Amino acid sequence: MSTVQAPIWEFYGGIHLPDHKAESTRRPIAIAPLPHRLVLPLQQHIGEMAEPVVQVGEQVLKGQIVAEARGRVSAPIHATSSGRVVEIGEHRIPHPSGLDAPCVVIETDGEDRWAELPAPWPDYTAHHPDELIERIHWAGIVGLGGATFPTSAKLATGEAKPIHTLILNGAECEPYISCDDMLMRERADRVIAGMQVLLHILGARECLIGIEDNKPEAIAAMRQALDDAGVSQARVVVVPTKYPSGSEKQLIRLLTGHEVPHGGLPADLGLLCQNVATSAAVANAVLDGQPLISRIVTLTGQGISEPQNVEARIGTLVTKLIAFAGGYTPALHRLIVGGPMMGFTLHNDHVPLTKGCNCLLAASAAESPDPPKPAPCIRCGRCADVCPARLLPQQLYWYAHARDFDKVQDYNLFDCIECGCCSHVCPSHIPLVQYYRFAKTEIWNQERERRKSDLARQRHEARLARLERLERERKERLRKKKEALEKKPKGATDDPKKAAIEAAMKRVAAKKAARQEAADGAGVSANTSSED
Repeated sequence: MSTVQAPIWEFYGGIHLPDHKAESTRRPIAIAPLPHRLVLPLQQHIGEMAEPVVQVGEQVLKGQIVAEARGRVSAPIHATSSGRVVEIGEHRIPHPSGLDAPCVVIETDGEDRWAELPAPWPDYTAHHPDELIERIHWAGIVGLGGATFPTSAKLATGEAKPIHTLILNGAECEPYISCDDMLMRERADRVIAGMQVLLHILGARECLIGIEDNKPEAIAAMRQALDDAGVSQARVVVVPTKYPSGSEKQLIRLLTGHEVPHGGLPADLGLLCQNVATSAAVANAVLDGQPLISRIVTLTGQGISEPQNVEARIGTLVTKLIAFAGGYTPALHRLIVGGPMMGFTLHNDHVPLTKGCNCLLAASAAESPDPPKPAPCIRCGRCADVCPARLLPQQLYWYAHARDFDKVQDYNLFDCIECGCCSHVCPSHIPLVQYYRFAKTEIWNQERERRKSDLARQRHEARLARLERLERERKERLRKKKEALEKKPKGATDDPKKAAIEAAMKRVAAKKAARQEAADGAGVSANTSSED
């Protein structure tokens, strides 16, 4: 493994922010206690919601599937401890909408007994990539950097598009979040083990591990782990601390100099990006046969007593995690899921930890002040200067505000990564990202309605076509029958029974005629004799 620094390219835009990571990295990763109650949302990934396969009252074991995936772009949900299913229904989940969603609720028994798991595959190279992808799918692994795209579905893109370079994302650019930093410091060997499995699945020739330069301990640990594993086709690449360097397209630009084209995917360039925590989860699934049942989450901010990183079971209530970290302080102003740039406010802490939750920020008023009232846009252009996607945020805002959704797409709305740089620098305090999210949601809703309308139209047209076909077939049968009748001799019939009856009637008529003729003949003879 070479320690020579690879070349670094710049990406357009971005901003420099105070990182506030030291607050939560002073302590080693703690293990949260087993909660009495686990709430497992069925939608913890992008794609189809998982479908429950357990019943209320059923006893389940740790690692047992409680909800199966619906298709490839989905992920199963596992019981994160042993216990009894006490409810399957709607519960509050960590989501910007604040709405409820279907969940499986387990009352733990304290025994934490494992279910029967698949056999570990320490010699993973003896298994075909399809087998490994299926194991990762079974394990319920999703992108743990926050995107939550099912990992098996992402890896399957390599079957259609050859991947030559794997990128491990350890940049973790958003302020306050440090769970990946601590993972790399303390469990670098696990990240590298997962990386080797991913390289084998993809058949990639190299791996680039991108880490921001504000994480020297993680950089050293990852380089040492590469040396210990004897991996020659991977190297750690130190990138400048700049937000949003951890975004997939921006990190690809930093590490390779390539830009993912508009409407394209990294796979189009022969690249595939995975988070370092996802890599560690892959190692657990393949090498140990264990599903994804826990994750490391950062608990931080001035509103929490003991900032730290905690490994907790998926489904643990946020209120339990906050209590484990010493509870709230009087400085608490707002509880945020995620970081201050891309996270969202949580109005109720009785919600579960999910696979995609990497940080709980208990922010003070100074850390997350209430936004001032928006003022009119002054056309300063700062938003365009910092947009890492090279968009025109001002025009997007105008068209989104005017609900001109055709025009807003002309300005490549869906290239927006919602990093929040434009909103952060706007002197008019316009919540630009909120307008973009609104426009995207409306477009998606319109597209869903359009698909429904198209499906209804297709069904109606198919019904009309079926009725027309049946009518044509009926008329054709009648026409053929009429032609057949016209071609038959008079009195002929195709009905065997009718023909038999007609023949019998003819025979009877013939016999009657014969008898009548005989009788008539006898009468004539008698008359002749009398005359003589």
